[in-house]
Amino acid sequence: MIGTNRRQPHGFKAFIPDSFPHKGLFTYSPQIIKKDANASRLLGKLDGITHLLPDSNFFIFIYLKKDAAASSQIEGTKATMMDALEAGVKIENNLPEDVDDILHYLEALSYGMNRLKQLPLSLRFICEIHHKLMASARSTHFSDPGAFRKSQNWINGRSPADAEFVPPPVDAMKSALHDFEKFIHAVDAIPPLIKTALIHAQFETIHPFLDGNGRAGRMLVPFYLCQEQLLEKPVLYLSSFFKKYKKIYYQRLMDYREGQVEKWIGFFLDGIIEIAESAIVTVQKITALREHDIAKISTMNKTSSESAMKVLPQLFAQPLVDVKIIRKWAGFTTNAGAQGLIDRFIRAGILEIKDRSKTYARIYVYRKYLDIFEKDFV
Repeated sequence: MIGTNRRQPHGFKAFIPDSFPHKGLFTYSPQIIKKDANASRLLGKLDGITHLLPDSNFFIFIYLKKDAAASSQIEGTKATMMDALEAGVKIENNLPEDVDDILHYLEALSYGMNRLKQLPLSLRFICEIHHKLMASARSTHFSDPGAFRKSQNWINGRSPADAEFVPPPVDAMKSALHDFEKFIHAVDAIPPLIKTALIHAQFETIHPFLDGNGRAGRMLVPFYLCQEQLLEKPVLYLSSFFKKYKKIYYQRLMDYREGQVEKWIGFFLDGIIEIAESAIVTVQKITALREHDIAKISTMNKTSSESAMKVLPQLFAQPLVDVKIIRKWAGFTTNAGAQGLIDRFIRAGILEIKDRSKTYARIYVYRKYLDIFEKDFV
């Protein structure tokens, strides 16, 4: 155990974490060491290959949207990445109400990546992220955005008495958060990917907010990887992996709390390996698609080609567009000019009409690019 379930004055038992980190977290089996080495190798390969991509900052926005959708869906959100794309550019009506969950997550994730340039990962940083995540967001109960909880919470169940897991009461939570922050900043012998796994699991165990703990905790993974310069660009997110293996994800977090720490670490490293391998293939496919579409653009006349080259990089960030968006990107003075360019993109097989039943206010999609990200993703 990394703590004990202790009876509280109101009768229920709550988890009281031991001093963190305990000595057992500094030794690992040969299997874990081998898996960590493989995960580290693949992460380094991904970081290296990403540097070869021109316009990489554009397509990183899609990674952010994909993670935002997956992390929100773990918590029960039904809206998809496509819904988030449509809502983000306000070109579609009648979107699911819970697309708001994804947009708030995306705002918090983007804010955090920029905030890391001024403020290191810390309790203050985490509170700022939580505020961005939960302020004015949908919630089934009061979430107190940006503030650690002042009352008991629990996971699943009608009350702490029949809950699946009861996090530390407030006093114990404060002590655990103090240890947690010291651990983040400590210079120690724990391999960085294993340390990232421990940071996420310990945060979820402390559960310091009234709501939004899962989403905030999953954001800590890319934040820590970038802060420690394990990745220069944020192109690895584990929410898709956690969503794919949701039941195992929750069970491994429970295993961690029960002292079976290596089960959790092994699962987390499996996620790094699977997602890094997938991201490497994704980067290769994007590179090939970009070169292919640039070759198509080069066959257009000079004026059209110049306008098309202004638009193509933007499509990597926002592969769902309408005439107004293309007009703005290309700098046209009329919708007719923008529509003409769209028609050329359609003939070149770069864009396609999203819904052919519509005769006006049409939306166009960079389908081949979007398909790269939507593979194995709801």
